[in-house]
Amino acid sequence: MSGLTAPKGTFDTLPPDSTRFLGVRDTLTAPLRQAGYGYIETPAFEDTAVFARGVGESTDVVQKEMYTFDDRGGRSLTLRPELTAGLMRAFLEHRLYSGALPVKIWSVGSAFRYERPQAGRYRHFTQVDCEALGVDDPALDAEVVALGVQGFRDLGLTDFELLLTSLGDDTCRPQYRELLVAYLAKLDLDEETRRRAEINPLRVLDDKRPEVQAQLGDAPLMVDHLSDSTRAHYDAVRQHLTDLGVAWTEAPRLVRGLDYYTKTTFEFVHDGLGAQSAIGGGGGYAGLSAALGGPDLPGIGYAVGVDRTLLAVRAEGLDVGASAGVQAFVVPLGAEAKRLAVRLVGQLRQAGVAADTVYGDRGLKGAMKAADRSGASHIVVIGERDLAEGVGQLKDMSTGEQTAVPVADLFDALKRATVGP
Repeated sequence: MSGLTAPKGTFDTLPPDSTRFLGVRDTLTAPLRQAGYGYIETPAFEDTAVFARGVGESTDVVQKEMYTFDDRGGRSLTLRPELTAGLMRAFLEHRLYSGALPVKIWSVGSAFRYERPQAGRYRHFTQVDCEALGVDDPALDAEVVALGVQGFRDLGLTDFELLLTSLGDDTCRPQYRELLVAYLAKLDLDEETRRRAEINPLRVLDDKRPEVQAQLGDAPLMVDHLSDSTRAHYDAVRQHLTDLGVAWTEAPRLVRGLDYYTKTTFEFVHDGLGAQSAIGGGGGYAGLSAALGGPDLPGIGYAVGVDRTLLAVRAEGLDVGASAGVQAFVVPLGAEAKRLAVRLVGQLRQAGVAADTVYGDRGLKGAMKAADRSGASHIVVIGERDLAEGVGQLKDMSTGEQTAVPVADLFDALKRATVGP
């Protein structure tokens, strides 16, 4: 052993558990592909300004959690703490807004935050991200929310809940901000929290400390002070969700951890994750494009944690993505059989059958152990006596039935047994 280990707060995803990780990731992204969203990939690091301006100076993410460094050219760069700001930067840099709107995109990748490691919260994690940019339409809001819900449903999850609210926009936020600031001014808050309240008072509502929450019992709520236009927008979103068969829980105190959210705002939580119950969330962000120097265009999206969703899948005892690594396994005994095995495995793979064979100088016992570990549904054993008779022994692992098959027919027999005629 080298003595080197993964950095604190990170983890390795290893087989066979990695099949479940991939199963969750691919199931969460499938509804996005089916809905016509296009894949986009951006760098894992950006100019620090992308996140400072996009995510918000008052957030814990920017103030305390970003991995920021100067490169050799003296430029300040930051490992992405979330994906949306970088996707918006790409949307603006490549002028995707100059074509047909909305621009519908999705991405999946690692994000990094310097947080106190605990169950369900790590310093390196993977997110599936969905964004619809350039159009302000409650029907589009509902589509985005419903796509997130569909991913969880497709995984078989039932113990998750959609929390929903509206955070207003510039037609009502300024007046509400005055009310909230006046209310917070009367509370017994520490110096840092008061500074936060001056930058973005909504952040204080998101403070999880009991001594702060105890003082917020009758704090004014944004949803009670929506303008006529934002109220109508929110009502339409809820009507569309109802039409789509999506249930939600009103969450007037919901405040996401990033500053750019406006109007429709939501979070997905799961009962089986303990204190860190959120498995994803998102909302609208009317000001993000302008904050990054682009045209004043709306957008809505969400991010779902693949790692956290996998915890939810395990909490419900679901068997997602746990299929066998291979369908067919060939056990050769002797050099001539080895040549046949390598050729047969190659042919099977080209035909779309997941196949493998044993490598290294193993005897029958070791080779059969490898075959058993592979999880293959069918195994072919080719011994010297078998070769002399021109056959291989095909075994169906589910029934235990074994059949001698002519060597020339092994490919067809395996293909038929694993994927059909």
